[in-house]
Amino acid sequence: MNTATYTPEMTNAGWLSRSEAWLDRKGKGAWIAAMVLGFIFFWPVGLALLAYMIWSKRMFSKSCRHHRSHTARRQAWAAMKPSGNRAFDAYKADTLARLEQEQEAFEAFLERLREAKDKAEFDQFMEDAEKRAKAPKEELEDA
Repeated sequence: MNTATYTPEMTNAGWLSRSEAWLDRKGKGAWIAAMVLGFIFFWPVGLALLAYMIWSKRMFSKSCRHHRSHTARRQAWAAMKPSGNRAFDAYKADTLARLEQEQEAFEAFLERLREAKDKAEFDQFMEDAEKRAKAPKEELEDA
């Protein structure tokens, strides 16, 4: 057996843990295929896999790989650290400040847009209500 491909954690892990890690590396399709094969060969195995996939949230996540969020956090932290090059760090700080200002301006624009839409809808509602209020009066006058 070639132990170079196994990590120390994997050599101590049982076959169940190694199988889970292997399926995670292959993705959600491998989990679904294992579940279908479990139903075909021995239905309790398929049912157990389905229950495990739902319980561990593998069924509804975009990917079975949980380390992506950790990697994204690490990359975000690395982006915040100074690079050691003062010119680049100044450029990065200016760019981030400009982007924050643009984001605030855009959010203010969206808020004004929502307020204008709400006002237009309210004005339309009031106009319709006024028309409905006048309609019965006109019918009584015609009678």
